[in-house]
Amino acid sequence: MERGQTKQRVEDLHFCLYQRAIHPELLRIHRVQRVEQRRYHAEIWITGLAHLVTVQHGDSIITELLTEDNELLPKMGLTTSFRFRGERDHTQSFSDGAKYILSTQVERMTSQLFPATHRDYLHYARNRGILVEFDEWAHEGLVPFSFIDFDARDHEFHVHAFHVFPEEMTLLKTQSIFEIPKPPVARKW
Repeated sequence: MERGQTKQRVEDLHFCLYQRAIHPELLRIHRVQRVEQRRYHAEIWITGLAHLVTVQHGDSIITELLTEDNELLPKMGLTTSFRFRGERDHTQSFSDGAKYILSTQVERMTSQLFPATHRDYLHYARNRGILVEFDEWAHEGLVPFSFIDFDARDHEFHVHAFHVFPEEMTLLKTQSIFEIPKPPVARKW
């Protein structure tokens, strides 16, 4: 791969929502973060300028995946899939009471605005969350990177992801909320 040529492009990315786990051998994982809460556990994988988030509560699993076309990915358990274009919102409820809420934005910038935005996001990312920089894909001195910040609450898992594509002067932002159902209240007779 030549320096300056980004392996991934925002136009090639798909969003997939699964009701199952995805096998790690299907993706190139650069960084993993595990989160343990009383009611659920989550795992975040940075997979280049993309990511995977899996949240499991009880026997139920919800997986959010941003990926390039991959013929090896399973169709079983796939509930939603789309390409990233502009802004988009998606909400999905599950039979066990869980709910998933997503908001996405593909933000294309001018050559005057992008460098300052890149600098600000990178500075913020170095002090919080999970950051992976891809120096080998640098374009005109700007390094592509993936940054994921999260907030693990008792009944919700919030994920803010930023994937920065300098060659395209584009920022892909996703905000996800995994709502975990509360257990039924025991009745006293």
